[in-house]
Amino acid sequence: MPEPAPVEDVLEPHLPICDPHHHLWDFPGSRYMLPELLEDVVGGGHRIESTVFVECGSFYRAGAAPGWEFVGEVEFAGGVAAMAASDRYNPLVGNESGRACPVLACEGIVGRADLSMGAAVEPVLERQVRAGNGRFRGVRHAGGWDASEAVRNSHTNPPRGLYASQAFREGFSRLSALGLSFEAWQYHPQLPEVTDLARAFPETLMVLDHVGGALGIGPYAGRRDEVFAGWRADIAELARQPNVWVKLGGLGMTICGFDHHKREVLPGSAELAEAWRPYIETCIEAFGPERSMLESNFPVDRASCSYANLWNAFKRITAGASSAEKALLYRDTARKFYRLP
Repeated sequence: MPEPAPVEDVLEPHLPICDPHHHLWDFPGSRYMLPELLEDVVGGGHRIESTVFVECGSFYRAGAAPGWEFVGEVEFAGGVAAMAASDRYNPLVGNESGRACPVLACEGIVGRADLSMGAAVEPVLERQVRAGNGRFRGVRHAGGWDASEAVRNSHTNPPRGLYASQAFREGFSRLSALGLSFEAWQYHPQLPEVTDLARAFPETLMVLDHVGGALGIGPYAGRRDEVFAGWRADIAELARQPNVWVKLGGLGMTICGFDHHKREVLPGSAELAEAWRPYIETCIEAFGPERSMLESNFPVDRASCSYANLWNAFKRITAGASSAEKALLYRDTARKFYRLP
């Protein structure tokens, strides 16, 4: 494991942030629950006001019928949100936020649903809406697939071409009527599939996770310029669909091929900003700040950086943005997309 980078001064510490993408889990050998999240969020020194939880395989219902087990994860996230919003949950002493918990964690919840169930997924979605107690905002059915054995496919074990299948689209068609959005997670060669899905369902709000999953491992290693050119063209085409928004982040994942996790010491924010800038700036140019939101993707991106340095890197990249643009990128776009009050 690399050593952490030297502690940096927090840039723009008073800039309000809604972190629209993080996970919580308690897996064997890996625990990231509310206390660990708050250690990063509050201990990092940035002004994180609220967060959005995104599904990650946590706390599924035991013994549930196929497709119904995912309700358990929404119930879990709803419980965490209730803890964070409670006036009796006080994990930190001496905070000055005016709340017992300094962050509205899991203010929004994105769950998992098997949209390949077709019409049969609708009662599952309705149950998730109720389980979320007003916080459930949408679903992610990850479709990350690649022919190379060097690229690990999504945790949903999706087939090739998931987003084009008739059964998936029948389930997808239920989202809009329930007021739910869709979270697209796939790899960069699959971006045209997301564009086709967005065109087929213009009434459904969609957000592209992690700048579209630009791979840099396996057959994509050593081809960054070539991969970037194709990715950029596909991003520009996808951004023409007005119902699609984008999350700026996820570039700390090992699949992106920057290999920061292989270093003796993790990089500081200046080096992260240099590596990530082309992807972040390309997406902002394509989608505009009104449809772009910066994300942490923690704890996954912890492989490459600390929570504090991640946000410092973003602030270096957006240093030239106006105050209005920063308000959108760091908080307001996320709150609008997830319909947070």
